[in-house]
Amino acid sequence: MTTATTDSLRVEDASLHYELRGSGPLVVLVGAPMDARAFEPLADLLAVDHTVLTTDPRGINRSTVDDRERDSTPEQRADDLHRLIRHVDAGPAAVLGSSGGAVSVPALVQAHPEVVHTAIAHEPPLCELLEDRAELRVKTEHVIAAQAAGDRVGAFREFLAMANIFLPDEVVQQVVGGERPAQDLADEDFQYQRMLRRTSQWLPDLDALRAAPTRLLIGLGEDSAGQLCDRASRALTSALGTAPTLFPGGHTGFADDAAAFEPRLREVLRG
Repeated sequence: MTTATTDSLRVEDASLHYELRGSGPLVVLVGAPMDARAFEPLADLLAVDHTVLTTDPRGINRSTVDDRERDSTPEQRADDLHRLIRHVDAGPAAVLGSSGGAVSVPALVQAHPEVVHTAIAHEPPLCELLEDRAELRVKTEHVIAAQAAGDRVGAFREFLAMANIFLPDEVVQQVVGGERPAQDLADEDFQYQRMLRRTSQWLPDLDALRAAPTRLLIGLGEDSAGQLCDRASRALTSALGTAPTLFPGGHTGFADDAAAFEPRLREVLRG
């Protein structure tokens, strides 16, 4: 395992935890709500010949916010990434964003294309690009309400059903049932109440993305067929006039099998 240097960057309304590994061209790995821990195996593999920056998104785990009642928006998280890349002074960067992080990535390309030469948005849950967007908004509100009422297991089940992801009930119970650390519960609260709605209902500026000098790719897991993020990723590439860039595994292929994901990521980064 590569040794990571950890630090934090103070921005106007938050303190951003970040980690650096290796040396060489800068690669940024980011999720939302996933924090830096999910990217550790992939970061270790890339750090052989890259500087790898990972971070906890604002309001999650070690990245604190001054006001936890304020929503976390893709624009805010994009600005955080911009500031981190500037701070480590190793850019412009290649950036891989997953799930909610894959929404932060196009927001970064729109606002600060100068800091990112290659952006990979891996399975962004952009529900507003889909024909059933109105139904998905209603389902999203049901999920948020269930979680706010304390039905954590029920909310997670509804969330998975909306995403068309199947997990056995014993896995669901293992993930969100029983006694859990206070930080995990706080992160879950922030994810559902302050992140989910603004992330899934964000609309990219397609003209700005087309005009940006950044090489923008929409990543898609080979095992994600039929899932909500598969549909959203294909809708985004269709709107941009491009095609999905396939990666091994499913929605979290980079974490499930980093050793399989890493060679494909290197191939994509080489162009």
